[in-house]
Amino acid sequence: MDNWLRDNSLFLTVTFASIAAVLLVLAVLFLVLWLLSGKRRRNLRSDHLDTEDELTDAEIALQEQLGRLRIVRELNEVAVHSISVIIRQADGARYAATSDPSAAARTAATIAETARGTLADLRRVMTVVREGEADVSPQPRLKSVRELFRTMRDAGLVLTFVESGDRFDLQAGAELAVYRILQEALSNALKYGGEGTEVKVSFTWTEQGLQLLVDDDGVRAEARRQGVDPNALAQQRSYTFEEDLNALTEVITGPGMTEMRERAELYGGIFKAYSVPGVGFSVSAVFPALRYDNGVHGVKLER
Repeated sequence: MDNWLRDNSLFLTVTFASIAAVLLVLAVLFLVLWLLSGKRRRNLRSDHLDTEDELTDAEIALQEQLGRLRIVRELNEVAVHSISVIIRQADGARYAATSDPSAAARTAATIAETARGTLADLRRVMTVVREGEADVSPQPRLKSVRELFRTMRDAGLVLTFVESGDRFDLQAGAELAVYRILQEALSNALKYGGEGTEVKVSFTWTEQGLQLLVDDDGVRAEARRQGVDPNALAQQRSYTFEEDLNALTEVITGPGMTEMRERAELYGGIFKAYSVPGVGFSVSAVFPALRYDNGVHGVKLER
């Protein structure tokens, strides 16, 4: 009897030890599987974030390319119109040559001037891409900025316009570039500042150039919409030197910014966009020699 109890006790001890060993192995196995599963989830999450970043980069690149295509299409339309003018003038000069040689000479000078402007626009086309957007619509002029202002006011902007200096005529391509920069700057003010944003547009004409400045108070407008006095809010918050420095040195990116910068650079302009801490956002496009720009200086001519 004692032997039987001893044998059964030994058997139970071995059995429990075996079960404990199996459970320990299973626990270790489940722990390993759980760790591997967590690592896989982290990898999948990281891959998902990488994919989202790649999609975002691809979308930004696509928008930038569409902006370049629109620039090319619009400049092509300007060039086609200029060439049609050259053809009409050349036909007139040919018929006038027999009866009025002096009129033919004057027409030839006009043809040469128009051809130079057309060549300048074609060279600018070569600096971007060859294909443009499919849709065709009449190109806006600076004379129609009042209509643009009215549209933006109806959309919710509180807009004022200040102009100084003596305005001079611009080439069609340069005029279109200035208009599009202004249009994009106002659209951004409405998009990011929201309804009620106050915007000041300034045109400063010099003897040879033009400075376009668009200032908005989008930050203050957000405070007003929340029922907060922006002046009291500014008094409560102090801005550091680093914040002011970052606002001056930061590089604002995005498809709209890229398109505005490229339009300015095509005509020898200097473009800058920067945030004003506690106030809003500013866009500046300075064209030092827009009046006599010939499309050669400061423009890349290679294909």
